[in-house]
This record gives sequence, structure tokens and C-alpha cells, in this order.
Amino acid sequence: MEPLHGRIRDYAWGSRTVLAQLQGRPVPSAGPEAELWLGAHPGDPSTVHRGGAPLSVVDAFATDPGRWLGADVIDRFGQRLPFLLKVLAPEAPLSLQAHPDAEQARAGYAAEVTDPELTHRNYVDPYHKPELLVAVSPFQALCGFRDPKLSADLIDAFGVPALDPVVDALRAGTDGLREAVRTLLGWPVPDRAALVAAVVAADVPEQYAQAGELVRELAGRYPADPGVLVALLLNHVSLAPGEAIWMPAGNLHAYLYGAGVEILAASDNVLRGGLTPKHVDVPELLRVLRFEVLVDPVVPPVPVAPGVVTWPVPVDDFALHGVRLGEAVGSARIALRGPRIALCLAGEVTVADGAGSARLGPGQSAIGPADGGPLTVSGSGEVYVASVGLG
Repeated sequence: MEPLHGRIRDYAWGSRTVLAQLQGRPVPSAGPEAELWLGAHPGDPSTVHRGGAPLSVVDAFATDPGRWLGADVIDRFGQRLPFLLKVLAPEAPLSLQAHPDAEQARAGYAAEVTDPELTHRNYVDPYHKPELLVAVSPFQALCGFRDPKLSADLIDAFGVPALDPVVDALRAGTDGLREAVRTLLGWPVPDRAALVAAVVAADVPEQYAQAGELVRELAGRYPADPGVLVALLLNHVSLAPGEAIWMPAGNLHAYLYGAGVEILAASDNVLRGGLTPKHVDVPELLRVLRFEVLVDPVVPPVPVAPGVVTWPVPVDDFALHGVRLGEAVGSARIALRGPRIALCLAGEVTVADGAGSARLGPGQSAIGPADGGPLTVSGSGEVYVASVGLG
């Protein structure tokens, strides 16, 4: 293991406190700080030090891919790190979005990369983008479609006659879910602000007060965006620290606020449906979405050793372990295959494998190569370890 230096993305929805506090910098930061990226994504790769100067890990991997990535990873994913580790710090809602599955990503990228007249690309790489987010503070999110009949009752409670066709479609269950979403996202542009305003002004029953608050919050930021109403079709999830949400391909979602550690397949393929000034491609989004109920998106932590938990997911691009050390447990050993990244969130720890060791404080991270063998974490603190999910 050796020190790794990540990159901060300054999207407008980011917090001015979370990442600055984590890294021990002055609070508030000069501007919004949304994400800390740790990995080899070509959009903003992390760095290691060589000869006193920073070196992109992309370049480091290129010098010795066999050692860094390992034969198993290269055979399965090619000469690239298949995961990206992030700290997410939303202080305002992210866009409503979904990600393609692997087949859709390959086909979409192949079609767009050969189109010389294309003005906007939905597919910037040929990879899927499943995501796992673990809350490190109370975290709010919209995750996947809930039972459409429950959504019908909710929207009907707002008492806006213009939405009767949406309610009728939702009463048909999942068979009508596509039509309900298509109707809302295809609402005539001149009429959108009035529709949202009518919903905001509605006096809803007490049982739907939380939904009314959500509509008012979203509409305050996007007063003419039908995505405000599409949000009512999704599960509204409140995560406690340590709980996670799993977002497979095709599930519409939006993170609202909180702080979390996210691990995802290293891709930038995003289809947006609203709550954003960015490009929205409704036909392509509808093609990618899975119009099915996501019964429970919450993934609880599973203990695997004293002080160590994981959150099982059905992909091999990544795996995530959480480690908590203190008086009761002073060290932990994790069997890993392939490259690995460790991020310290609290305390002081040492991470060591066969390639070396690094001492980490809050906000600091380290990377190790595929030939490092098992990882040992010692000290007192909280650490997240990202690796591939190959068994």
C-alpha cells in the first residue's frame, strides 16, 4: 500500500462543509465540493508520488499492468481499474437518473461513437454503472419505483384534475407505469410550471405530508420541471449510517442530501430524467428504465470478521468492506484479490499488504497492487476498502 491522492469534483449540488471537514481544511470551503474521487477514471484520475512528483495512477498502471491489475482483472475487464470509489456530499438533490446495463452501454456507445452528426452523447464509454452507496451520516434518497398503486393514491390526494390520466395509468400497476412516466416527462413545456405550481399549492392529507414537503423542496429548485412529480413515483429512503442502497441498471434514482461512501463501476453513462439543467433524453431514458417495483433498495451490512462488514452486490466489478477498529478490535485482516483502495474516514490507522504500508488519518487514502495479497488494517478508526468482486 502507498498513499493515494484523490480529486474533488465541484458540482453545484455539493456541500461546503463535508469534504473540507473530512480532510481537515478550513470550513466552509470556497465553493461547493460534491465528490471526492479515488481511482483511475480517465475523467479525473487519482495520483501517487514518484520521484517527488505526482503521477496519474492511469500512467502507473500502464507501466506494469500485470502487477497493478493482475491477470484475473485484465482477463475480465481489460487493462483498466473496473471500479471507482467516492465520498459523496450532496447538499441539494442530484438529477433524476438511471444507468444502462452492460449490453445497452456497449450498443449505445458503438452507435454514438460512429455518428458524426450527434450533438449530445448519452454513452461516453461502453460500460455499465451499477452503484452501491453506504451512508456515513443520515442520508436521504429516491430509489427505484415503488408500488404504482400507492403512487396513484398519493398523486390523487393532491387533487389536481390534470393529473387524472397519470393516476389512471398507475392504477393499472406496473403495466401502466411506463405510460405514467412518459406522460409526466412529455408534459407540454408551456404548461409545466402551472402543473408543478398546482401540486405545490395542494392541501394534502396529513398521511402524505412528507411527500408534500418533498414536492415543495424540489419545486423550489426546479419550478417548471415535471421530474418534481416523477419523484413521487419513487421509494423515498432514509438511511442510517452503515446502511446502504444498491442501484442496479435501469432503476430511476436521485440522491437528495447527506454524506456517503459510494463504489461504482467506472463509467460516466447517465440518462437523466429531470431535476437538472443538463441534457435530458426522454426517449432513451424510457428505453433504458426498468418499469418494475424495487421492493427494498436498502442493503444492511453483513459481518464477515471482527470489526469488518461488507454489503453484498451481484456484480464482480467491485466489492466494499467497512472496518471499525478500537479498544475491542485493534486490527483486521481482509482477503483480497486484485487492486485495492483504502480510505480512512476517522481516527488513525495503518493499512499494510505485501507491497508496503501506509499510515492514514481522516480523509487520507492508499492504493495497493493486485500482487499485495491480504490487507491488514490496524489502529483505531473507520476505514472503507474497495476492491474487485472476483471470488
